[in-house]
Amino acid sequence: MLPATPRRRLLPLPSLLLASGACGARAEEAWPSRPVRIVIPFGAGGPIDAVGRLLAEPLRERLGQPFLIDNRPGAGGSIGIRAVVQAPPDGSMLLLTSASLASVPALYPDQGLDPREALTPVSLVADIPTALVVRAEAPWRSVPALVAAARAQPGRLTYGSGGVGSSNHLAGALFASAARLRLEHVSYRGAAPAMVALLGGEIDMVFASTVETLPHVQAGRARLLGVTTAQRVPSLPETRAIAETVPGYVALNWYAMAAPHGLPAPILDRLSSTLAALRDLPELQARFAAAGTTPRLTGPAALARLLETEVPTWQRVVTEAGIRGT
Repeated sequence: MLPATPRRRLLPLPSLLLASGACGARAEEAWPSRPVRIVIPFGAGGPIDAVGRLLAEPLRERLGQPFLIDNRPGAGGSIGIRAVVQAPPDGSMLLLTSASLASVPALYPDQGLDPREALTPVSLVADIPTALVVRAEAPWRSVPALVAAARAQPGRLTYGSGGVGSSNHLAGALFASAARLRLEHVSYRGAAPAMVALLGGEIDMVFASTVETLPHVQAGRARLLGVTTAQRVPSLPETRAIAETVPGYVALNWYAMAAPHGLPAPILDRLSSTLAALRDLPELQARFAAAGTTPRLTGPAALARLLETEVPTWQRVVTEAGIRGT
C-alpha cells in the first residue's frame, strides 16, 4: 500500500491560486527588486542617450535600484525595440526611444512591432526641436527660397539623415511630400556623419535636432532655416516654423518610455507616478534644458493618444515615399 501523503503538502486549487496571486501582488508591490535596464535603440552619445542618463540617477534615488542604460542600436531602432517587446513584462526592462517608434510598424510590417499592441505606454519623456539647416555658404536664406529652388530642380537637391527610417529621414520625407518636392535622400550611419557631410558640401540640407545643429549654426558653419514644430520654438523666436511656408507640416520629435505589453498595473502606476514627480524638479529641468530638451513626463494616457495619431501619419509617409526598413 502506498504511504499516505501528509495533508500539509497539498492545497486545494483555489488556495493555490490565491497563494500564487498573493505572491504576484507582493512581487509587484516590491518592484523594483533588482536592477532595471533602460534599452535605448540607438548608439551612445546622442541626445536621447543623454536624456536616459539624466533620468537614471533620480529613478535610482526614488525607487532604490540601479537603472542601467543599455544601448542597442541598429535597423532603425527595431533591434532594441524587439528586445523589449520580447522581454517578460515584469518591469526589469524598459524602452526609451524617439518618435521613430511610431514609424516602426510601417518600416517593419511583419515583425509584430506595432507599439500600440506590442508595448505598454509608460510616459512621454521629452520634446526636442528638429531643425532644417543648410551650410553657411548655401544660396538659400529661407524655407521659401529653398522650396523654390527644389521645385526648379526636381530631384537635384539632397538631404541627409542618420539612417533609413530614422526620425530625421522621415521628417525630410514628410517635408518633400507636404511641399510637393522631389528631394534625394542620402543615408549616413548616424546624425553626426550627416552633419559632417553637410558641412563638407556632400549634401544640401539636413533635418536634425537643435542639439546637433545649433553649435554649427552658432559657429557660423551652418544656417538655420526653420523648425519642424507647429509653431516657433520659444528658445528660437526668430526662426520660423516650416509650417509658416508649408501649411500643415509638423514633424514632432519626442522621447518616450514604454515597457513590454502586459506590464502589471501596480508597476506601471509606480513607475509613471515616479516619472511625473520628476517633472517639476528645478535641477532636472535645468539639466534637460542643457541637453536641448523640454521635459514632458505626462503619463501613459498621453503617450497612448500620441501613438494613435502618429502611427497612421508615418504609415502614410513611408508608403508614399516607398521607404523600406533595412
